[in-house]
Amino acid sequence: MANIKRFTTVQRLSHFVLILTFMLLSVTGLAWMYIETGWGQGLANLFGGYIAVLEVHRITGLILLIGFALHIGYMLYNINWHGLPKSILGPDSLVFQKKDWLDFVQHLRWIVGLSKEPRFERWSWWEKFDYWAVWWGLLIVGVTGLMLYNPVLSSDYMPGWLLNIAVWVHRIEALLAMAHIFTIHFFVEHFRPRCFPFSATMFEGSKDIEHLRQEHPAWVERMEREGHLADVLVPPVPVPLRILHFVTGYALIALGVFLLVYAIINVTYLTLAF
Repeated sequence: MANIKRFTTVQRLSHFVLILTFMLLSVTGLAWMYIETGWGQGLANLFGGYIAVLEVHRITGLILLIGFALHIGYMLYNINWHGLPKSILGPDSLVFQKKDWLDFVQHLRWIVGLSKEPRFERWSWWEKFDYWAVWWGLLIVGVTGLMLYNPVLSSDYMPGWLLNIAVWVHRIEALLAMAHIFTIHFFVEHFRPRCFPFSATMFEGSKDIEHLRQEHPAWVERMEREGHLADVLVPPVPVPLRILHFVTGYALIALGVFLLVYAIINVTYLTLAF
């Protein structure tokens, strides 16, 4: 059975780099935040101690911001500027449109049995939400992170109280991002009945056609209607690669759950810090 190509090689690599940098920032950031606990010190010791883990966190943050800038360039390059505004408001676009809000309401009604399941196009409303959530999250932690990268230098241009605010804004946004990724994102992408036990679409770049007929029926039907379906059909990924994707994915999920659980267990320290 054939698969439908969902993501390009560049998109898959970008997502994988995002995963690695996010996980590394999560580990080093929590080590820094919880450094006065045994758990935080244990995480920091993996990198050589407090000073070293802070430096790794800073460098990884810069790499993530560079990747974000490259993504913006990639996005702008791929926009069909001569076809505006249709090119950014069409069914293949990640820009929120009226249909997404209607799908959101219908989806909530379907969950409680008051409506039929919405027929999603190429992107569902929650996939668009996840995409744009990265934008506002990176803007917040990026700006505050740059302010805190060299606080002595930053203090030459801004008052100290602003840096104190930046510390807590940076921490709170980072904790919200981790909480979302390690709970909602993991569940929606991997543990829903149609995806369980693991969705490797972002690793493989494609998905089984019958699965997509259920998840994104309007997209598949549009490609069939326009005669483009054959252009995006690809063979299934070999079993050894699927096993590798599964093991890698669950290792990352396990790491995320571990960080979340132990951050909650040690939350008393943060309460005292406030």
